[in-house]
Amino acid sequence: MKTLKIAIQKSGRLNEKSVELLKNCGLSFDNYKSSLISPVSNFPLEILFLRDDDIPEYVQDGIADIGLVGENVIAETGVDVAYLQRLGFGKCTLKIAVPNQSDFKTVSDLSGKSIATSYPVILQNFLDKEGISADIKTISGSVEIAPGLGLADAIFDIVSTGGTLRSNGLKPFADVMASEAILIGRKGEETNPLILELLQRIQSVMRAKETKYVVLNVEKINLDKILALLPGVKSPSVLPLAEEGWVAVHTVIPERDFWSHINELKTAGAQGIVVMPIEKIIL
Repeated sequence: MKTLKIAIQKSGRLNEKSVELLKNCGLSFDNYKSSLISPVSNFPLEILFLRDDDIPEYVQDGIADIGLVGENVIAETGVDVAYLQRLGFGKCTLKIAVPNQSDFKTVSDLSGKSIATSYPVILQNFLDKEGISADIKTISGSVEIAPGLGLADAIFDIVSTGGTLRSNGLKPFADVMASEAILIGRKGEETNPLILELLQRIQSVMRAKETKYVVLNVEKINLDKILALLPGVKSPSVLPLAEEGWVAVHTVIPERDFWSHINELKTAGAQGIVVMPIEKIIL
């Protein structure tokens, strides 16, 4: 059986979460900090640790079968790859930011100005769409210091919390693109059995993270009201308790639904509510 190859960041903001996801999928590997390639001992998979900018092209060219990379990197490199799964972490927004004291009011005010960025392709596409002509200065590293040094009138960069902008006297001005970690694959290889098996593992981990196992006690006379509030993955399990007239309800629900229904459950007669994490959910 051919060994599958997956490319992930060697270092950077997605590395830790990528490694965590793969390990939560039951994959056993080590030495990833000191190696460019790490074999998985219990699945036909090799992990390639690369610069994030290289991952999309490695996948497009078939050097890696799949890759885990930020959506912004895919857009910047302009590669033709298949989106296999949005992963829900590494979320950020690419924004144009300007100095706090600037008098920019609308994006059209950027016309004729200079903008420093590490993402010239995404920025140029945005400016073209808005009909704005600006001078894009492509730099790497600390983009946010460019206005303070007189290198540019504004910047375009990844913003997660906004703390770096504030510390450099900048404020968000325009949102251009939302991004998160994406599992990508080479076009035409989406039905590869190994890719589908790994994708199933990833999806089961993601479902588990978003759901909770809930157990509660309720009198039988209130059972219908409780069941109406807890649909579960298929349907709740109902087990009799030693005390006559009482049952235990077991179910799996999205965490957001549980917290929105907690007061309703208590009002409907639920008691002894226990909420537990889930490791995997396979449908």
